[in-house]
Order: sequence, then structure tokens, then C-alpha cells
Amino acid sequence: MKKRLITSALPYVNNIPHLGNLIQVLSADVFARFCRSRGYETLYVCGTDEYGTATETRAREEGVSPEELCSRYHAVHTEIYEWFRISFDKWGRTSTPQQTEIVQSIFLSLHAQGFIRERTIEQLYSEKSAMFLADRYVAGTCPKCGYTDARGDQCEECGSLLDPTDLIDPRSVMDGTRPVIRETTHLYIDLPAILPRLQAWMAEASERGRWARNAIRMTEAWIRDGLKERAITRDLKWGIPVPLEGFEDKVFYVWFDAPIGYISITATLTDQWEQWWKNPREVELFQFIGKDNIPFHTVIFPSSLLGSGQDWTMLHHMSSSEYLNYEGGQFSKSKGIGVFGTDARETGIPADVWRFYLFYNRPETSDYTFTWDDFQEKVNGELIGNLANLVNRTTTFLTRFFDGALPPEGAAPAGAHHRQAFWNEVRQREAEITEKMEWAGLRDGLRRIFALSSYGNRVFQAAEPWKTRTTDPEGTHLLLADLVYLVRDLAILIEPYLPATAERIRLLLGAAPGESWSWDMLGEPRGLSRIALPEILFEQLSDELIQELRDRFSGSQADRARRALEADAASGAKPGSPKGVRDGKPGAKSDKNRKDHTVSENTVSENTVNENRPDGNAANEKIEDRFAEKVELRAAKIIEVEQHPEADKLYIERLDDGTPEGRTIVSGLRGHYTPEELLGKTIVVVANLKPAKLRGVKSEGMLLAASSGEGDQEIVDVLFLEGVEPGSRVLLQGQERQASPEESLKRLKADDFFALPIRASGGTVFVGETPLVDAGGNPLKTLRVSDGAVG
Repeated sequence: MKKRLITSALPYVNNIPHLGNLIQVLSADVFARFCRSRGYETLYVCGTDEYGTATETRAREEGVSPEELCSRYHAVHTEIYEWFRISFDKWGRTSTPQQTEIVQSIFLSLHAQGFIRERTIEQLYSEKSAMFLADRYVAGTCPKCGYTDARGDQCEECGSLLDPTDLIDPRSVMDGTRPVIRETTHLYIDLPAILPRLQAWMAEASERGRWARNAIRMTEAWIRDGLKERAITRDLKWGIPVPLEGFEDKVFYVWFDAPIGYISITATLTDQWEQWWKNPREVELFQFIGKDNIPFHTVIFPSSLLGSGQDWTMLHHMSSSEYLNYEGGQFSKSKGIGVFGTDARETGIPADVWRFYLFYNRPETSDYTFTWDDFQEKVNGELIGNLANLVNRTTTFLTRFFDGALPPEGAAPAGAHHRQAFWNEVRQREAEITEKMEWAGLRDGLRRIFALSSYGNRVFQAAEPWKTRTTDPEGTHLLLADLVYLVRDLAILIEPYLPATAERIRLLLGAAPGESWSWDMLGEPRGLSRIALPEILFEQLSDELIQELRDRFSGSQADRARRALEADAASGAKPGSPKGVRDGKPGAKSDKNRKDHTVSENTVSENTVNENRPDGNAANEKIEDRFAEKVELRAAKIIEVEQHPEADKLYIERLDDGTPEGRTIVSGLRGHYTPEELLGKTIVVVANLKPAKLRGVKSEGMLLAASSGEGDQEIVDVLFLEGVEPGSRVLLQGQERQASPEESLKRLKADDFFALPIRASGGTVFVGETPLVDAGGNPLKTLRVSDGAVG
């Protein structure tokens, strides 16, 4: 059995991680969950990187000790990663006795092997603060790109590694003065002397471990430009003491000791840590980092291990990601720009939704830009319109027409070859997904999972079970069983990415709480007997919510805090969650093309309408009350259907609505229904909608249909009625008004109608929390869309 040791870049402890920082920790989490599901012995370790200049600087700024700062931010990081459901085997920190012991041991081994050099150098010194300035204590103009706020170790703008003395017009970040140059003595690791060992190791490891192209390219560039001796000590107080005579007042440079934190964190978990870190023949080391950290993991850290002369577990495969940018700019911890881990939690949008988006667009081969519009589009179109739609429609259909029971195993109906073709296709796709995941191809793996889900939706749609349930109930039952098992497989496949969602699907399909499903169950349609009642997996993201979040997270964190305080001061209100969020759930989307003119009930606090209503009525009027006052729904039978002569997607329908003259409507159902599927059916019409001309044809109302998804993935589900007379009213349950066809309500503007939400939930149609019912008191039901907007 393979043993897989997994690490992700240790996050700096002195700030809050943003979405770009979270990618590495989340990526390692996905891979670790996959490895466990495959049955590999797996260990995923990570922790906060606590020593170094950045921490000491931040502690000085806040007037606390470095220890206090680290403990505070370690707790913040812990809460964020717990909310994102990161499955560390050990989440630790580097300020431990084990870190000191192992770092000093590796250093002494390097020294004994002859790879440590002493060098007296000129270093920047602040006379005002009476201290040598470590790299991050110095800022100035980058000599490579001209960026005026480059740090002394690396330019944030162009990524160049720097020495503080390289900076143009350097200044102390501690006191703003121009530093002077003084001599100081430091210790260096002799990288040129270790280079032959490094090159021999890399030639074999990069090929066997399939290193990413950018990792190989960047490492080769470092070597090609010529490795130099690199300082591993600093004039600081906060760090690991150097165990060498004459250097007691210095500490190790953070980039020497930080990667060793992977080892020491393991040592805080188990005293058998050498079974992982000194076992290269049995353990494969997978490391997940950002591209700016590549050289430290392919040159500095490996050289430290190789130069020690000990038999360490070395890097097998590196998964390095490019930059995630933000709305046309860059995420920045120092400037507080972007969406941070605490921000994501406070939006009320579930962690799995963020996880989905970050992996669907994981910047593996090039940078990717987060935009709120793209976030909304991917979540509503793929996560909800594809995956959630397949889960909901399959389980709802099986529950409604087959009481949630799967057919007995071993049933072999006519057309069994179609089932075999289905499973051959599913298994082939699952094998491709597995191969991608084995080598940490996380974005491609997730996209192939969603392609498999899309395949399931196409199979459902092509089979038309809403028809065959009466003409071929046995075949329909078995089709739904195959799709339920596909949903089971999708739950296994998405568990590494969306663990909370996978758990909900497991429970939906009848698993016991806490029961886990493993990778070897894929492609084997057996073991299930009955499913539970379907539920909504996700709420759509509304335009209003997205705009609110875009506004809320514009500018820096300081700007946001100032705006929030100003707003609270003006309103007298306490800071709260953004508009469109209640009980931790985001609102539903209002489609820009007005296919779906509804919003979720969650966008209206306590089921009341907004206080800015145009009619000026009280803000606490319930949606149901306003709907009953304004909207007239009637049953109508379709007696003629023809194609609109001026529009490819429109039908013209002639209706019997209980009046002598009847009415004509225009609807965009072409591509979703054939004329034969509509003719003779009884539908629900908004009877008091103001007439409108659609491509030259007057439409006297609008039929109601549920919908989910977008574009090619959109599913439209017309609300059909059975056993009711044309012209009879469709009412809210408990509504007393029973007007005749001649007693119509006041004509309603389209915008006023669209402002009143109707939705499908679990296959039942609701306004607010109240179902709509036909003249016989039967709740309106959907067939194709279990959960979605109705309009």
C-alpha cells in the first residue's frame, strides 16, 4: 500500500489568509481526501509559519510580544480552516521545541559535512532604532521593475528576489529613516558545493514525480543563473537560536527553518515521525505551493536535506499554482485587498460553494482572476444548474413515482444493452478522473466530474421519464436506479472537493450518519435500497446579493471598515450580514434575461417585502398577502400551438381560459417542448398581466414554468394541471377569494409581478412559505425541476 505524505505551504501567522492563499491549503486537503478514499496510508501536515522578520515587525506595530501575536493569529487561521473543513492530520505551528531541535540538528549536520560558510557582509543598519535591518524591515524602489514599495527580500510587483542593499532609496520600515551600511557576520549554506547532489536528485525526481512545467522551468532558471551561497542567519530576536559559538545573538533565517516545519509538525503528532520523513523508499512526498515559493521547495529545502548527509524523504510531486487575482487587480494581504477567509465565512455562502469555485478555476497553468460575475455564473450554472439539478431531479422523480425505492438488484429489463452502454461510459469517465486525481490534476479532475454530471442530465432528458413512467414503468424505474447510482458515484467523486455536500448526498441516498464511501465503489451499481426525502442542496446567488458583495469588498479592508462604521453611525444599526443573506443562506438569482423573475425567500427578511416598496405600504406585510392582492392565476387549456413566424424560440398558444373569447399567449418553450407535448394540456396562466407584443404578436398573459440552469443546461418545467376546469382559480393554500372568470383583478405590470417570488422546493410550488393549490385543493407540482425559480 502506498504511503503518501502531503504538505501545503505554511501560511504566515501574522495576518489573515485571502482566497489566493487558501488555494494551497485547500488543494492539499482535496488530494489528502482523495488518497484516503483510495485506501492509501495518508498524512497531511501543515501549520502556521511563526518565526522571522514579518512576525517581529507586526508584533512591534501592535505593541505585543511575538508569542502573543502568533497565538492570536494561529487561532484565527484555525477557525478559518475549520470552517472550510480542511482535514489536516496535524495542524500545528513552528514555534515548538521540536522545531528548534530538528532545525538545529540539520544545521549541525550541514556544518559537519562542510556546507556552512562564515561571511562578513555590509548590511543596512538603522541608527535611530539601533538595530540591523532584516530584509523585511527595509523597503525601497525595485532595481528590476521600478516598483516603489518593494521589500528587501522580494519585489511583490515583479517577483524578483532581492537583497536589501539592492534597493534604490532604501528606508527603514521601523522608523522611516534612511539606513546606513555596517558590517556584520552571518552564516551561509554553500549551495554551489551541494549543486551536484541537487542536480542528480532533480534529474530523477522531476521525471518520476511528474513535476509541473513551471516548477521545472523556475528551478532550472535558478540553477542556470548560478547558485550562490545563501545566508541562513539574521540579526533578530524572534527565531531559532544558532547553536554555534560566536553566533548566539543571531537566529536562523525563516526560509531556512520554515520548510523544516513540515518535519517538526509531524514530530508533534507522533514520535514515529522518521517513518514518514526518513523513509524515501516507501513514502511519496506531495507538496502544494504557490509559484513564488517554488525555488525554496526545489532548491533551498532539498539542498538542506541532501547536504545533511542523511536519508530523508524527498519531494516526489510538486503541485504549484499560479496567482489568483481579484477584480482586475491583485489580492494583497499587506494592503488588505480581496476576499479573505473571514470575509468568505461572513457572506453566509456555504464553504462548499467557495471550494467549488476555487477548484473549478484553480490557476494551475496560468493566473486566473476572481470576479463576482464569474463567481455567480459558475455557481448558478454549474454547481446548481448541473450537479444539484441532477441530484434533485433524479431523487425527486424516484420519490414521487416509486416511493423512493430502488428496484431489486439483478433486474434485467428489455433494453439491458442500453444500461451496459451507460455504465461503460460512466466507468471510462471515472477512470479518467481517477488518473487526473492521482497526479493532483485537481482542476481537470473537478471539471471532468461536472462533465460526468452533465452526461447524467443528458441521459435523464433524452429518456423523458415523465412520459415513460406510464408507458414503461419498469424501464423508467431502472433508468432512475442507474441515475441514482451515478449520483452515488458523484458523491464519492466530489467528496474531496465538497465534503459537506457529499455528506448530504450520502444521507439522501440512505447512508447512515458518519458512514463513508470509498473510491472502489465507483462504477458498481449495487448496495442501495431506498432514498430519503429530497432536499435543496444550494440556493442560487441573486444579482442583488452579488452586487452587495461586490460593493462590500471593494477597496482595502481599511476602506471597508471605515465605510461600515460610517454606515452604522448614520443608521444607528449594528454591523450585519449583507443584503440578500438570512440564516446564513444566499438569495436566489434574478435572471438578467427575465427567464427567471424570482428571488429566493431568503432575500426577504422574515418573509416580508422590502420597506422601499413603490406602493408605500407597511414593510411588514407578508409576501403571501401582497401576492393574493395583486396576482390572478387561472387554469387554461392549450387548444392550438404554432411556431412564431418571427422568432425561433417562441410558440403562439391559443387557450381556453373559461371565457367565451379565450386568450392568446406567446411563450419561449421551443427547444424544451414539442407542440404535441403541449397541445391539450392544462396550464397555469397569469391572467391579469398587462398585454404585451412579442415580435409583433399580442400576448395576453404568461404561463408558469419552473426552471434551473442556464444556456444549454437550462431545464424548463411547465406547470401542468390535471382534473381542473379551464378558468378555475389557482390560489394560495387557505386563500378564501374565489372570483369567477369575469371578476378579474386589476391589470398588473410585468415588473410588479416579477417582484413577487414564486419557487419550486422539493417538487412543490410556493409563494413565500405557502404552497399554491388548484381548484381541488391539490398543491401545484413540478416534474422536471425539483428546486428552482418559477416564472
